[in-house]
Amino acid sequence: MMELTRKGEYAIRGIVYLAGKPIEKVCLLSDIAAAVDVPPTFLAKIFQQFSKMGLVKSFRGTGGGFMLGRTPESITLLEVVEAVEGHINPNRCVVNPGNCDRSDYCNIHPIWMRVQEQVRSVLEGVTLKDLADADKTYSNT
Repeated sequence: MMELTRKGEYAIRGIVYLAGKPIEKVCLLSDIAAAVDVPPTFLAKIFQQFSKMGLVKSFRGTGGGFMLGRTPESITLLEVVEAVEGHINPNRCVVNPGNCDRSDYCNIHPIWMRVQEQVRSVLEGVTLKDLADADKTYSNT
């Protein structure tokens, strides 16, 4: 069924770390990777994708690194997940109705559509600020 890949998990860890930093702070990739226990080369590829989408800004050279591309409250978990995993599809029939000749009369098709809508809605309702704030709460206990 729907399962977040390791890439998706690493992406969330890395960007939530950035969300917990001051908005204009540029963080070294090596520091982010060490803090969230993600291989630096893997995280670099993920952050390159994020950079293309405007989720992070990258800076080269001395003092280079990454920072969030927008405020943490304006980036949803849905954007982060879909940036690395693609669109959330609980079943192939919701990707494109033409993929399944039964979609017009299948009684499970509407259920898959509801599952997709609800998962997207939950992820869209969570911002990086929410996750960074929760992370601070847990790390202070």
